[in-house]
Amino acid sequence: MLGRPFFEHLKYLVSIGIVFLMHPGSSQTFFHFQGVEVASGTRSHFYFPISGETDTTSIPITIFNGSSEGPVLGITAGVYGYEYLPIMAAQKLIHSINPMALSGVVILVQIANLEGFTGRFPYLNPWDGKNLNRAFPGSVAGTDTEKIAGFITNQIISRSDFFPDMHSSGDAPEDLMPYAAYYTNEPMPAISKKGEAMARSSDYDHIVIFNTSEKEYMEKDRPSLYCSAEAFKRGLPSIDIECGRLGLVQPALVSKIEKSVISLLAHLQMLPDGSERINQGNPLIIHERTYMNAE
Repeated sequence: MLGRPFFEHLKYLVSIGIVFLMHPGSSQTFFHFQGVEVASGTRSHFYFPISGETDTTSIPITIFNGSSEGPVLGITAGVYGYEYLPIMAAQKLIHSINPMALSGVVILVQIANLEGFTGRFPYLNPWDGKNLNRAFPGSVAGTDTEKIAGFITNQIISRSDFFPDMHSSGDAPEDLMPYAAYYTNEPMPAISKKGEAMARSSDYDHIVIFNTSEKEYMEKDRPSLYCSAEAFKRGLPSIDIECGRLGLVQPALVSKIEKSVISLLAHLQMLPDGSERINQGNPLIIHERTYMNAE
């Protein structure tokens, strides 16, 4: 007969096995966001109110909390409400990012400028006539647009390790080629290099370099203005994705943006690297840009 010590030992081994199954060494814990716990291996949807002088808007956000530990990736879409392609791509990402396969956390801002989107209003927020992508870092006590920028700065960017801002390269009358862009600055070589790798991983034929070494918005006492510039200024490797034209919704380009984000997540080792690459060639690197204004 088997004695009591054997069963006590067996009970101990079983308890260890249960603990191991429930808490593997690299398991993810709850992710706390705005007072809500998002369990590991799940996604949760939120609508955060932004109160203006006469009305209230909201920012729709999806949190993906992976099943294992990893970095936090913040993503914004719809900073310009008329840029429909990244907004549509964000809707597809809700389903294509599998939190059970994810390492780390993705904070996806589905539409930053909801009033611009619902009002079909290009460039500006119709509430106060301000450009959200010139309002960062924003202010919790500022105008309506500044409050949105302040929320994104304090609740999304400040909690992220990497940051892509998704745009359509054609808001209303604009017709640009698709590209990825990354920020660089001479005193920030390591962060700049990580940003370059992020841009390359997104698989666009063209990559634009945002050289910020002599930009006033990089000075400590100056506002960063741009959403992704705020992230870079805070030390986050940051990129812009620009894809689309003339405010049109083109399904092939929506899928291109979606796949570029999945490819980026694979590059950051947040998703398994099994995604199909969009562009197998070497991208054309654009070092300088020139602006021409028509009179």
